[in-house]
Amino acid sequence: MTWHDDPYALALRAGRGPLFLRRADGRRFPLDVERWCSVADAADRSVLARCRGTVLDVGCGPGRLVAALAEQGHRTLGVDISPAAVAGTRRRGGMALCRSVFDPLPGAGRWTTALLVDGNIGIGGDPVALLRRMAELTAPDGRLIAEADPVEVDEHHEVRLDDGRGGLGAPFRWARVGPAALTRHAATAGWSPADEWSVAGRRFVELVSADAGPAPARPRPRPLQPGRSAG
Repeated sequence: MTWHDDPYALALRAGRGPLFLRRADGRRFPLDVERWCSVADAADRSVLARCRGTVLDVGCGPGRLVAALAEQGHRTLGVDISPAAVAGTRRRGGMALCRSVFDPLPGAGRWTTALLVDGNIGIGGDPVALLRRMAELTAPDGRLIAEADPVEVDEHHEVRLDDGRGGLGAPFRWARVGPAALTRHAATAGWSPADEWSVAGRRFVELVSADAGPAPARPRPRPLQPGRSAG
């Protein structure tokens, strides 16, 4: 499919929606284009704080996380099949390739941290295949941080991007995976859960290679005092 002038590319260029994932049965799921085109928020910062070493952001979109990680001094690469997304990442000063995660990628087997956020666990419609590919890309002692659907769901469909005004993109396969299903698929693909958390209604799971043994315990953040805000 082409990603040059589809509803996704047009929404990224405008910096706003509406934009939906539309299933064949007509059900639509809204996509948060405005958040993707903004700067890292509190939920994003909870992910950034767990990144170590070199970072590969798969499905990087317009690059808010790539840019934030670069500012923190990480060597970071974004990967996206949309030329508009890659162009947006580069405009922010980040490095990005217009390529599928299943294509040959630089640094394969050496990335310290890999990211699948903003629903990108759904790429290709086969979470186990995607998670196995992520294991090939990360170092043996690396980690994968994946964002799960906020509800417990495990489904895959053929979908199209819908601009809410009659414009539709070409069909492609996509999955929606909640936290429990993500953990289950990760185990099948050779990953073990190291942490799980939620910020602002978004759910995340940190995974490490099952061969690496249990991850060290991570200190929990101190509770906020009344009147204090997170971040």
